[in-house]
Amino acid sequence: AGARGATIAQRAGEKLGWEVYSQEMLEFGAQNAALRQDVLDKLPASAIAWIDEHLQQLLEHPNMSHNPNMVDLARLVLSLGAQGNVILLGRGAGFLLPSRSTLHVRLVAPLQDRIAYMSQWLRLPEEEAAEQVRKRDHRRTDYLATHFHRKPNDVHVYDMILNTSMFGEERSADLVAAAAKAKISAVVGMD
Repeated sequence: AGARGATIAQRAGEKLGWEVYSQEMLEFGAQNAALRQDVLDKLPASAIAWIDEHLQQLLEHPNMSHNPNMVDLARLVLSLGAQGNVILLGRGAGFLLPSRSTLHVRLVAPLQDRIAYMSQWLRLPEEEAAEQVRKRDHRRTDYLATHFHRKPNDVHVYDMILNTSMFGEERSADLVAAAAKAKISAVVGMD
């Protein structure tokens, strides 16, 4: 929390010409059957078959198959992934999509920088901002552990870990966009 993910995702999306879906948009879409169907309706039959295949693989995990909300979220994330050229922010999207064709990025920053950013963004005193960072970090850790049996500090599941304090928003967005292009080239080269 406070590593400026939403802003960096938006900037990277602009650089790539891709749509950006925030965590809130993904949550709303997962709960809205009409929106999920609208995304599916725009896809060719081959993409729908791809979605069904990957969804079946995800349903082999007990936490997924027993949670209808997670199934709806997975279906939406897979549909957006099949559409391509999108940035999906949060909700474990990188764990739902195939790693071969997905650039999985984790943005980090030193705690003090994240607290300072949250204090400014939420207009809170530093102590309250620190509590917000702690709570949000805890919720994210719990979410990944509960639904994906993952820990955010498991560095091997990410293609890129980027310290946003080191590079700032604009250069971080440049690096994410460059990495996305490099991943596309790598995937195309393997086919």
